[in-house]
Amino acid sequence: MVTTLMCLGISACTQTVRKADVYVAGIETNAQGKKIAILWKNSIEQRLTDGSNNAEANSVFVAGNDVYVAGFEKSGQQDDFGVKKSVAKLWKNGVVQSISDGSTNVEIYSVFVTGNDVYVAGDEFTEQGPVATLWKNGVAQRLSKRLSNANSVYVAGNDVYAAGDDEVVATLWKNGAAQSLTDGSNNSRAKSVFVIGNDIYVVGSEDENKSTENEKNLIKLWKNGETQVLSEGERDFTDVHSVCVSGNDVYVAGEEYVQGKSIAALWKNGVVESLSDGKNIAGAYSSVFVSGASSVFILDNDVYVAGAVEYNATLWKNGVAQTLKSISNNAMATSVFVTKP
Repeated sequence: MVTTLMCLGISACTQTVRKADVYVAGIETNAQGKKIAILWKNSIEQRLTDGSNNAEANSVFVAGNDVYVAGFEKSGQQDDFGVKKSVAKLWKNGVVQSISDGSTNVEIYSVFVTGNDVYVAGDEFTEQGPVATLWKNGVAQRLSKRLSNANSVYVAGNDVYAAGDDEVVATLWKNGAAQSLTDGSNNSRAKSVFVIGNDIYVVGSEDENKSTENEKNLIKLWKNGETQVLSEGERDFTDVHSVCVSGNDVYVAGEEYVQGKSIAALWKNGVVESLSDGKNIAGAYSSVFVSGASSVFILDNDVYVAGAVEYNATLWKNGVAQTLKSISNNAMATSVFVTKP
């Protein structure tokens, strides 16, 4: 998007200012209760699925002129209960590609593109449960032989990183080799990974005081394996989803529970900013599309955060909220990516 400004002085001149293109992936619920995979470009909604099957768009990545969206659709074979299995989906410029064949449940949560290579991370479900899996150009690599989850993928040079959990222990995989981020005494999970230079940032959470009425959820940031606690809140109301680093600044997006209110939250260098006022619901990512802050992206000192407040998909730019319109007005934003043409 280009804006031309006329400036008058001794002579007339033309200054061209290029505006950012903002891509947001998300999920909408239609009147029949079906989830629809959505992509917004500069607030204009594009439906990626037709609503005949439940579907989710969980991650967006832009490479050059190509826009990739990763997620899944319940369009596979029926299970023993007559429910269609999840098929991993990748949309490139709106054209869909199935990554799995529908014989097993497969769900995708993250996409990263570098050169001609497309990486997606997610889970393939066995009879025992989910197994963390990474796909490169459609070819699957299981990251674990145990129950596990892969929530995020990031590629830096020749190294491929995935963040998730292995038997409910927060885990970072580098080129397929696993590193536990906690000692395993509590349940923990890693949600997002970001690499800049020689530094590897991972965000996630760890349960505390298990089996008590006051169970807490610790929001954690790991930098090169060293731990920083960002928040301590009530289980099921406090969580984290995304990390992005710009220069010396580290941004983390999630939600926390403050004085009985669910708050969409953004941490900058460990200091939290409330993006919502708690008057409307902004709780944990859930099947009813109530969320806090799901994703954060930085471009040219502008901070973009995607999430939801009171069933409305929401985009914050530098703390100012904008509701992303959807046909049903029941939607959430899961991922944001910003470019300048």
